[in-house]
Amino acid sequence: METTEAYADRLLEALADRAGLDGRDRGLATELVLGTLRWRRRLDWALARASRRPLADLAPWVRALLRLTVYQLEFLDRIPPWAAVHEAVELAKTRRSPGAAAFVNGVLRALAGQSRPWPVPSAESSVEALALRTSQPTWLVERWWARYGPVEAEELAVAMNATPPVVMRANTLRSSVDAVAAALREAGADPARTRFAPEGLTLAEPGDLRRLPPLRDGSATVQDEAAILVGHALGPRPGEAVADVCAAPGTKTTHLAALMANQGRILAADPHAGRLGLLREACARLGATIVEPRLAEAETLAAELGPVCDRVLVDAPCSNLGVLRRNPDGKWRRQPGDFATLIPAQARILVAAATLVRPGGVLVYATCSLEPEENEGVVAELRAHRPDMEPDPLPPAVPAACRAAPDVLRMAPHRHGSDGFTAHRLRRRA
Repeated sequence: METTEAYADRLLEALADRAGLDGRDRGLATELVLGTLRWRRRLDWALARASRRPLADLAPWVRALLRLTVYQLEFLDRIPPWAAVHEAVELAKTRRSPGAAAFVNGVLRALAGQSRPWPVPSAESSVEALALRTSQPTWLVERWWARYGPVEAEELAVAMNATPPVVMRANTLRSSVDAVAAALREAGADPARTRFAPEGLTLAEPGDLRRLPPLRDGSATVQDEAAILVGHALGPRPGEAVADVCAAPGTKTTHLAALMANQGRILAADPHAGRLGLLREACARLGATIVEPRLAEAETLAAELGPVCDRVLVDAPCSNLGVLRRNPDGKWRRQPGDFATLIPAQARILVAAATLVRPGGVLVYATCSLEPEENEGVVAELRAHRPDMEPDPLPPAVPAACRAAPDVLRMAPHRHGSDGFTAHRLRRRA
């Protein structure tokens, strides 16, 4: 990741498979990698106090090894400090880099000898102190502080760094929520119903997900509670014509098929062939037979079909800043300037998607982001082009506690215990 900007979730899955890790070791590897990413800024602060050399001057593998070990020293109790330091030194020796093992040993022993927790600014009320304390980028905390104030900004920053539970959606095309819960309990998991999504089940310590029968037989799929409620915000009905214009990898698409009881038609478009293959696999596994995959941009689909859809979902490509709990590498990958590239693309997709909506039909625009430019700003731009697209109240299936406005779904980790999602519902005037 340091050298190629690869994504942590994809690397973890591929490399754990290649290494043949069992469930326990796979879980530990995931904890080490994602924990190191979550707390990287705090770890770098501690390392800077113990190292005579600036972190930026170190070889990427040395920097990564130090961060990984400091995470164990500061946050994990099950690995003795001496064992963590010893393993890091042995790994450094395998690189055959002159002096590297001695340098790693010196820095880590200096930190391991200090009492924990190591001090960070705890009482100082400033954006910089909060960003360091919660291991977030300063520019992102500045945005939260300006929007929510210091108290809620801290609640959000802390929640964005928490380890999230695994949430599953029971696939009602194949089973019921109660039956899936029973199968999970029989497999040794301990499911609990989610607070807001009717099909959701949460697992605090699921272990190796691949061993759970409901995921293998297609009676459930992994999907966060906020993402489940996006489907309910659209509220498709059996027999309708629906389009999902950013459909891959298909988790929301298959939920729409379940809400429609596999009656009707779903056009599932995505411009990336590889990701569209994932959608096809999801539909086959979950039994979503009314989905028609299309390798196409939203503009292409709109030009081909015109206003023929009862409902259209735009799950837009976005900054992903609402899902940092699950993808902590995203906060170090993103920069403030990224919005200038993202927003025009989001607006273009939404304007094209609106062309697919028949008079009287519904359009839902969703992102896994809480940032207003990507949400309210893009919707405002659509309405400037299309005044016939008007805010429309969310269906009763979306709980009142999850609404930022009658027509806006907004879920946040510090308020709902979910990922951060925003969805606007609009209806075309008849």
